[in-house]
Amino acid sequence: MKIFQALWYAMKALARLAMIGLAMAVLGSGPAHATAVDKAAVPVTVQVEVLGKGRPLLMIPGLNSSAEVWRETCLALKDVQCHLVQLPGFAGAAPADPRPADFLPAMRDELLGYLQARHLSKVAVIGHSLGGVLAMQLALKAPDTIGPLVIVDSLPFYAAVMNPQATAQNVGMMAGQLREGLLAADEASFKARNDATAKALTRSTQHLPELQRWGRDSDRTSMADAMYSMLVRDLRDDIDGIHTPVLVLGSWAAYQSMGGTEASTRAQFQAQYAKLPGVQIEMSAQGYHFLMWDDPRWLQAQVRRFLAAHP
Repeated sequence: MKIFQALWYAMKALARLAMIGLAMAVLGSGPAHATAVDKAAVPVTVQVEVLGKGRPLLMIPGLNSSAEVWRETCLALKDVQCHLVQLPGFAGAAPADPRPADFLPAMRDELLGYLQARHLSKVAVIGHSLGGVLAMQLALKAPDTIGPLVIVDSLPFYAAVMNPQATAQNVGMMAGQLREGLLAADEASFKARNDATAKALTRSTQHLPELQRWGRDSDRTSMADAMYSMLVRDLRDDIDGIHTPVLVLGSWAAYQSMGGTEASTRAQFQAQYAKLPGVQIEMSAQGYHFLMWDDPRWLQAQVRRFLAAHP
């Protein structure tokens, strides 16, 4: 089935900057729920676990991922108060009910509502993959609320990974076909493709079974809606409106076998972030997509230096 094959090709392409997560364990009195900025929008669906004391750091996982993906990073950082985000429908978390008409803007507004309800301003944000796209949208929507950004293996326009000629105007049909192909796939094929794709996303044998389980446990409609919402958004021009410091951490090692190099991957990142003022781009020498697992000391050192430079 051509659409099904295209779907998984797209997921592998997106995976280099986006995929997979687990249900969140909640400390203390239980999960905090975000309050939407627009109270007429979707009801509360985002869960946030607060861990530690110090400078607030909002930690957003990627597509199909659990908040748990950030726990090791959180515990390794010092003097930060981690706000670990669990997005609805991913890694066993309940899907939004009713489902939002557009996944990413709905999640953006819920997270802003959460921060505003707690009177947090200039909050540092770290986002992986789809979470990186959300981080950029947060900074564009609420510059007074959002502080320094760390974007982990994510791009402003994912569709260009698959087709350099893609635009927000012409990508809609392709994105719709991918969404329908994902929803139409039989369960056995879906699970097999999910488990195979996960192997390309991390070199950590310790975390691979967990990553595969997160994908299998994710609500497929939530996954499809989120993927579609991400594909049809082109932020390459919009990001010139982000005026907070931004650190982008990229990966390229998984593509060496296909001829990828650090220079060629860095060039792709630089092209997509060309209009973001003052962006700092760093490339991991050994990590795959899940840099927090594959190259943890490097990622943690990068985050520490960046946050210290932008108190």
